[in-house]
Amino acid sequence: MTPVLPEGLSPDEISNAQHRVVNELLAEVRPSRWVSWYYTPMALPFTRHLSPNLRVYDNMDELSAFAGAPQGILDLERELMAKCDLMFVGGQSLYESKRQRHDNIHVFPSSVDTAHFRSARDRGVDPDDQREIPHPRIGFFGVIDERMNMDIVAGISALRPQWQLVMIGPTAKINPESLPRAENIHWLGCKNYQELPNYLSGWDVGIMPFALNEATRFISPTKTPEFLAAGVPVVSTPITDVVNPYGAAGHVEIASSAEDFVAKIDLLLSRPKAHWLSSVDAHLAEMSWDQTWARMMLHIASVGAESKSAREGQLV
Repeated sequence: MTPVLPEGLSPDEISNAQHRVVNELLAEVRPSRWVSWYYTPMALPFTRHLSPNLRVYDNMDELSAFAGAPQGILDLERELMAKCDLMFVGGQSLYESKRQRHDNIHVFPSSVDTAHFRSARDRGVDPDDQREIPHPRIGFFGVIDERMNMDIVAGISALRPQWQLVMIGPTAKINPESLPRAENIHWLGCKNYQELPNYLSGWDVGIMPFALNEATRFISPTKTPEFLAAGVPVVSTPITDVVNPYGAAGHVEIASSAEDFVAKIDLLLSRPKAHWLSSVDAHLAEMSWDQTWARMMLHIASVGAESKSAREGQLV
């Protein structure tokens, strides 16, 4: 459920309102066993009074490093980690950063809905706002914010004016007027998840021009396996969790500057895809959100078994 609150509330009033909503929900549902599953420490102020059977912290990003991160998020994270029975992190670099801070922490990199994105390989009809854009098309999808290196985007555009850059996603935390503008850069705005394969099916190469800064230091981009499932070759800046495993396996090309990106894109535009796709598909066969959830459930069951054993020991 999503709480809908009136505008104009102070932070304390927001927390108090969410506190009431959570209490009302639990009073209505009255679960016999339940889990508090946290994606952000910012949920702690209105839930710290709860007594679930299990607390899980599913830490997908280093939220404190993002632009506009709330005050006190690091203090709340320390408190949350102390309370949680189990912690998951969304990438290897984030795991290395936090492995010493919790005694039951496990890494679960982003998985992929392979069937959804693989459908891009078979679609041939462009969406209306992409249909008139010439090829070759170089595409990006995702949030457009302080994590993107705009100099690389502008540089690719200037070095290869015959290429068309198709940029999909909402703009956040940056001034839209600061986006590089050129005849061959097409900012198409936000699209819903179901539409994405329609766009990717018409791209020749994908790009992930992430800046190398605090906000990207620990990211493990979900779009990496999504590009691959769609059959779109991709070039990325050297994000740690992209370099290993995707760059090391030859599934993603790595570049650090606009000139490097252009060289790698040139390579991909002329490279046959059959061998690359075969290797990519073998890798993706080991990935799915269902498999991720099943492995998570094993850890949850293990913690539950330990708690039951401890309770029985106390009864004895």
